[in-house]
Amino acid sequence: MRVAVLGLGEAGSRLAADLAEAGVDVAGYDPTVTESKPDVESAVAESDVVLSVNSAAVAVGVATTAVPALRSDAVYADLNTAGPELKRRLGEHVGPTRFVDVALLGPVPARGLRTPVLAAGGGASEFADLFVPLGMPVDVVSDAAGDAARLKLLRSVFMKGLAAAAIESHTAAAAAGHAEWLDDQIAGVIGRPLLERLLEGSAQHAGRRVDELEAAKALLLELGVEPRVADASARLLAGLDETRG
Repeated sequence: MRVAVLGLGEAGSRLAADLAEAGVDVAGYDPTVTESKPDVESAVAESDVVLSVNSAAVAVGVATTAVPALRSDAVYADLNTAGPELKRRLGEHVGPTRFVDVALLGPVPARGLRTPVLAAGGGASEFADLFVPLGMPVDVVSDAAGDAARLKLLRSVFMKGLAAAAIESHTAAAAAGHAEWLDDQIAGVIGRPLLERLLEGSAQHAGRRVDELEAAKALLLELGVEPRVADASARLLAGLDETRG
């Protein structure tokens, strides 16, 4: 099997490395580094599966460049965190029978191919058939693009809200001179690894998580739910991103 990984940041690089270690022929392309169109075409042209691991902001542009070179029997999986509407647009652009809306449910740099995912779209079952044997836990939720993204955003309200609560508590405890005590208290409830992931991951990826929460807020409003937690979490993370910036 040949897999093209479009986007070689932390997540894409880890997936590419794990795939190569599993014996898969991997072709990589990073639109943030290489802008020449033939490079993405050559990466895609002979691939059985294409993984787009970039960001929602460039997902359509990457797909637009890749689709003309995509084989008729190839699977195109978009792993970017985006709203359901964008995933549906990508599915229409790529072709409904070969597009997969993939939602990552964990930190890829830490877990690589063993990161649990949700998959939806016409190519979801084929994606699962190819990646489950490689060690990826794939839960096929439907054949409609956007359904995996929708479920992830609902989950994100809780996960990013939990992160925001941990950050605010930790910051206040540090100001009071009791950060270590507070961290021990929280770790006693959710575990030290998750606490560290919430604090460190949020600091490192605050900007991207703000975008994720904005998409979650739009979904909640669409569902008739006031996004109080999602809005507060987005504002806290935006402030964190500004502080780091």
